[in-house]
Parts: sequence; structure tokens; C-alpha cells
Amino acid sequence: MNNKPISRRNFLKLLGGGIAVTASSLYGCDTLTRPLTDDPSTEEAPTDKMEYRTSPDGRTRVSLLGFGAMRLPRFGDDEQAPVNRQRFDRLVDYALQHGVNYFDTAPEYSRGESERIVGESLHRHERHRYLLATKLSNFDDHSREYALAMYRQSLANLQTDHIDFYALQEVKDRKSAKSRFVDNGMLDFLVGERNEGRIGHLGWVCRGDADTFDYMMSLGVKWDFVELPLNYCDWRHGEPLTAEYLYNELTQRGIPVIVTETLLGSNLAQLPDMLAARLKEKSPRRSAASWAFRFAGSLPNVLTVLSNMTHKEHIRDNVITYSPLQPCSPRELDFLEEIARTYATHPLIPCIACHRCMPCPYGIDIVAILRSYNKCVNEGNIASSTRDENYRKARKAFLVNYARKVAPRQQADHCLLCGECVPKCPRRIKIPAMMVRIGKYVEALKQDTL
Repeated sequence: MNNKPISRRNFLKLLGGGIAVTASSLYGCDTLTRPLTDDPSTEEAPTDKMEYRTSPDGRTRVSLLGFGAMRLPRFGDDEQAPVNRQRFDRLVDYALQHGVNYFDTAPEYSRGESERIVGESLHRHERHRYLLATKLSNFDDHSREYALAMYRQSLANLQTDHIDFYALQEVKDRKSAKSRFVDNGMLDFLVGERNEGRIGHLGWVCRGDADTFDYMMSLGVKWDFVELPLNYCDWRHGEPLTAEYLYNELTQRGIPVIVTETLLGSNLAQLPDMLAARLKEKSPRRSAASWAFRFAGSLPNVLTVLSNMTHKEHIRDNVITYSPLQPCSPRELDFLEEIARTYATHPLIPCIACHRCMPCPYGIDIVAILRSYNKCVNEGNIASSTRDENYRKARKAFLVNYARKVAPRQQADHCLLCGECVPKCPRRIKIPAMMVRIGKYVEALKQDTL
């Protein structure tokens, strides 16, 4: 491993090298509904050593680990299956018992069920034990009436008279930000709610370019926080802005950061074998995910780091990481930058499985297609041509996995390129182009003409 970029073909050849540490045996915090098969640690999670950060105004003490409720545990692997309420309640109880006090949701999360279920689960506990965070998700209707109704419904769903952290969700560009929050008077209203104590801290979720960032900073609002996608890959390799640039800009302004996409939608917990092996070699008892959480937590201006956790093992690993935090050393930071540079050279599609592109009006299962493709990339089962040494193995593995994960009528070749999904993607993936690319690749594999 050196600092020189490697070609796609050579990277995939390395992936096919048969390294024993598989991505599936490592920790993952995404849509996984199965327990870990090879837990990297057997130590008990402490109940009294959670790391906390304090908001700049000194009023709020926040656990460094935040409980993200974008995805809720369900019965089985089907995203359409009912939420497993008993398991979710157990996750919430475990989190509280181990010092987690920050719970994050939004009106759109988990098919619109998240806020209500989070509210019902937390309502079993005394209100002072937890902090509630939710968002204004007025993407489709920018009217004041719609936004006000959404805000009031959030209070009702969460069974509370105040929201501790309230964010303007998915701020992508100046035009939509102005329409969603400024022209309709909602920003002034929310500032008033903060003044009245019904909102504790007011912020926004940064998804845009430098112009969008500058616009939000120019609105004359005292922002209490900004939520950023931040991980060791996006730190210096993110687009359209690096996380390092945004973090430094906010730090200079005294605005704390709430971290999202710590694992790049589980991709940093399920790394390609070659990279996973390097992490294991560096620290055999530490999970791949814990490296990403330690990186984010090592930044002093981070208030909390969100993790979407669907199994007790996920919370347990994160609690151990932050109870207390062992900040990354300079050498470890250099090591993670090496991993990030190599990761940036391989052809993963940066889908974080947020499902905002869904449902497709023509029934395409976009998320399943992209994640099926990424799984085969991670496992070295992407062939460049029929002349590749492992072509037969890769062809069979790809087609079998694709057929299992994506129903025939929901596959990429049925995409009609309407483009409705494109503006919804927070990672700015050109989804129709990906559907064409994957559809052609699958057909070439089927016809043996790659």
C-alpha cells in the first residue's frame, strides 16, 4: 500500500485475493436486520462512562453518541414489514441505561413512522432523561400552512411541549432554501419558537455547495448547530465540499457540529476485504465501524455523532467506543487518510440507503439495485471482461445476488429515465445513469458478452 492511485482493474484484482476477514463479519449500522456473526469484542459496555459534550451556551449536556432513528428494526429484511416495537423499545432502554440521551428523528424517516414510534417509546421514560431532535422536512410543499402543520404534528408525534434540537432538513441550494424557510416566514416563526422555549436549539442540515452555505450564514440567524455528513472519507474527499472545509468554517464561527453519515450508509463498516484487513491488522479487537466513530468523535467541535442502530450489538459497540472516547492519534489519522484515499479509487456507488429516492413511479427498486452492485464490488465480484481471471466466479456471484435482491420487474433495465429520483438524493448520485450502466452490465453478463 502506497500513496499512488491504483487502477480500477488492479483494485478489483486485489479484492479478489481471498483475504480471510470478510466485510459481512464486521459491524454494520444500517438496514441490517441480522445480528452480528463475529462480534469483534466481548467486553461489557459500561453504563457510567459515556463521553458528553456541552452546547456553547452551557445549557445542554449531550451524549457524544446520538441515537439515529432513520431506520427502525422490522420483522425480517423487508423494508415494508411492520416495525418490531418490542425490539425498538429494548434498544431505546439499553441506550438510556448506557448514557445515551440524544434521540434523532424526522417526519419522513422510516416511511413516516419514526417520529410517532420514537415518541411513544421515549414517553415511557421521564422527559428530563432524553433530548429530542427532529426536522422540518417540507420538501414537496413550501407553503407556510404545510410547514406549520408539520411542525405541530412533530410535537404531537413526540408527545412533548418542546423540541430540544430542531433542524431545517436537507438544505441543498439557495433557491429551495429561500422558498422553504424564508419567503414563507417559517424561519422567523422558528426563531420565535426558540425565544419562547418550545425549541431549545435551532440549526440546519448542510447538503449544498459553498453558495448554499454562505447564504445560510448570511440570514442573520444565530445558528445553534449545523448537521454535517462527516467521516474519514468525506473529510478530504467529499463533494461538493469537503467535510474538513465545512467543519473548519463552523468552528471559526463557534457553531457546533452534529455528525451524520458517520459510516457512509454502512459502507465504512462493510469495507472491501483488503481495507477491512488493514484495519484488523492495526487493531484486531476493534470493529471497522469504531474507527469511523472515533474519527468523528476526535473532533472537539462535534457535539454528537449520530448512528442508526437496529441491533443491540450496534449500540453496544458504539457505547464502548465512546465510554470514554480514545481520540485518534496523529498516526491513526494519517492511517485513516490512507484508507480514505484508497477507498476513493474504487467504483462503489455512494448510496447511503436513505430511501429518499423511493418509491420510484415505475416500480424500480433503486436502493436494492445499488446496494446489490456495491456488495459485489466489496466482495470482488465485478468483472471487467470475459478475459478476467475470475470472470466465471464473479459472473455467477453477481447474477445470483442480483436475482435474489431485486425482483425481475424492479430491475435496472426497466428504468424509464424520468429523473424524478435525482433531486431527492442527498449524495447527488446520477441515478438514471447508474440504472443504465448497471442494466447494461447485467445484460452483458447474462449474454456472456462482457
